[in-house]
Amino acid sequence: MKNLRHSKQDFLKSSPHFFRRILAASVIFTILAICGAIILPAPLQGPADITSPPNPAKSAWFLLWIQELVSHGTILIYGVLAAGLLFVLLPWLPLHSPLWRASWFPRRQWAVNFLTVTFLLTIITLSIIAAFFRGPQWHFTYPF
Repeated sequence: MKNLRHSKQDFLKSSPHFFRRILAASVIFTILAICGAIILPAPLQGPADITSPPNPAKSAWFLLWIQELVSHGTILIYGVLAAGLLFVLLPWLPLHSPLWRASWFPRRQWAVNFLTVTFLLTIITLSIIAAFFRGPQWHFTYPF
């Protein structure tokens, strides 16, 4: 059995400059998010009226892609659940030896990288279609 104890010599020392950059990026992002929230109002509608529901009734922006997906068939929700399970297991993929050096898109993990980028682009595409190209009765329409 391998020795699971590590000494301090097995680890790299962190740089305080790195954490200063993270702090600066966090502050800048927070300021931009607050300014965006002040300038761009939330697209809220009036109180719900059961006698005249909006057509089309759209989900919140972060769920639009699922609404678009299930509009093509409710069985597709199982694909979303399978993808969710896959992403829960993603830290353990691939099953060969772990990488010891961090890098962006390492060649040894091309399948995981391809899968992740493909899912991201699919979610963005479905969200755009649902937000801008769906009209009454969820029919495909052009926004212009």
